Amino acid sequence: MNKKILVVGGVAGGASVAARARRLDEHAEIIILERGPHVSFSNCALPYFLSRTVADSADLVMMDPAQFKKKYNIEVRTEHEVTAINRAEKTVTVKSLADGKEYSEAYDVLILSPGGAPILPGSIEGIRNENVFGIRNVIDIVRLDEYIRTRKATDIAVVGGGFIGCEIAENLVRAGYKVTLIEALNQVMTPFDYDMAQILHKEMLDKGISLVLKDGVKKILAGAIELASGRQVKADAVVMAVGIRPETTLAKNAVLDIGETGGIRVNANFQTSDPSIYAVGDAVEVFNRLTRKPMRLALAWPAQMEARAAADHIYGIHNRKKGFIGSSVIRVFDLLAASTGLNEKVAKAAGLSYEVAYVIPADKVSLMPDAHPIHLKLVFETPTGRLLGAQAIGKGEADRRIDVIAALISMDGTLEDLKNMELCYAPVVGTAKDAVNMAALVGLNLLHGVYRQVPLTQVRELVESNACIIDVREKGEFDAGHLKNAVNIPLSQLRQRMAEIPKDRPVYLHCRSSQRSYNAIMALQHCGFDNLYNIAGSYLAICLYEYPQDVLFGREKIVTEYNFK
Repeated sequence: MNKKILVVGGVAGGASVAARARRLDEHAEIIILERGPHVSFSNCALPYFLSRTVADSADLVMMDPAQFKKKYNIEVRTEHEVTAINRAEKTVTVKSLADGKEYSEAYDVLILSPGGAPILPGSIEGIRNENVFGIRNVIDIVRLDEYIRTRKATDIAVVGGGFIGCEIAENLVRAGYKVTLIEALNQVMTPFDYDMAQILHKEMLDKGISLVLKDGVKKILAGAIELASGRQVKADAVVMAVGIRPETTLAKNAVLDIGETGGIRVNANFQTSDPSIYAVGDAVEVFNRLTRKPMRLALAWPAQMEARAAADHIYGIHNRKKGFIGSSVIRVFDLLAASTGLNEKVAKAAGLSYEVAYVIPADKVSLMPDAHPIHLKLVFETPTGRLLGAQAIGKGEADRRIDVIAALISMDGTLEDLKNMELCYAPVVGTAKDAVNMAALVGLNLLHGVYRQVPLTQVRELVESNACIIDVREKGEFDAGHLKNAVNIPLSQLRQRMAEIPKDRPVYLHCRSSQRSYNAIMALQHCGFDNLYNIAGSYLAICLYEYPQDVLFGREKIVTEYNFK
């Protein structure tokens, strides 16, 4: 007898599992039940309609029900909401939103792909006002666009500094609006550590975004937002992007197991606690292969991997899945920011012993006119050297560097593996020793105790405590901007001026990006100095780290002049 497969929800998870099932079984009856008007659309591209990077909202729709039927022989019923799962009878209750009629639909296999819904905190007064928008689908982004254009809005507030919030804020700026981005935490983009996030903060400030950190929303008014601090922010429209909650109502009502993170609990084959019901996408809880703990991962490629694995298992095809590491990238104006695996915060919370290598090489040979620094932070386990995660930000191909590291993490790679990676090189696209190789070499030096370092997050404390800080850049560089109590001993003069360097107290060295100061430390250690520390990232990273905080929080500068080149 032919198998009957019902899929609840479309887009990356539901549509993908249906298409894969059809490739494995030409004779199965496959039906997708979608609550909304569109079964397949590019939800990741939704923000780009606001700036008309995507010229027409219709372009966001990838495939309609007629195309599904013609190309795949899959029946799609849009605007049909599944309101209940009747496990004993193996049926679902479906409501047609067009006429309100309900009916039952039987299944042999049921796939849940309900996704996640934007969080609209009920504690915020005015959260249901007509000028407040959550973004989940094409209808939502069109509603927002029509509202701000027909009302001739000028000031728009975006609440939440995650992927959606940052992308919407950027595209609204590109469309000519004044944008305030409000984040209750002390940084945007939590996949990045606090130090790396400052680079994104500076880019947003430079591009005209009014950035509000460490302040939440208390009340939404007709033309403004009142923050928890009492401050008021002008806002003709408000976009709520504080996160999504997994749509688990169906699963809970059907008494399917819910995991500790709030997502639907599934096994390695993406079966729920009912073997005939599978679940994929933003609503499920998955396994983090690095922390060995459950997590939720709202990303498109993992959803498609889950969909393929679920469809394969229905037809007896084995999938070997070790878990997810969470690789992602975002464009923030002129920067690409990519990450994979664990950042410091998560590694620390997981109780892992780790160290960090931070390098700022050029993304291509510096002779090239479009060469730019790339900030690469590598997190590795000690004492094993196992790669745990990485973050990269720059105008060049940050994503390519993270992809290399992600591939190695998925194969339990180490610093030694990364050091020996043979990568493509030409002066116009990279350097002979790529940024990832350099990060591995720095990591190995730290792992083996070749030298010691301090993170740039401690530099302010060092300056304020009048620590011995030596700047080994050349005099012209030093005069253009330096740490307020630093002493300038250029690397070119180091061997003649060693007598000026104390041996009875810690000495902290830096340059522009920590490379010359590393060479200085190696020379000094050979000459009997043993209380030396390299400042990770050095002056370039220090300026990028300090500037946004000085601007946003009114702190006193610890540098004479910022230098971002």
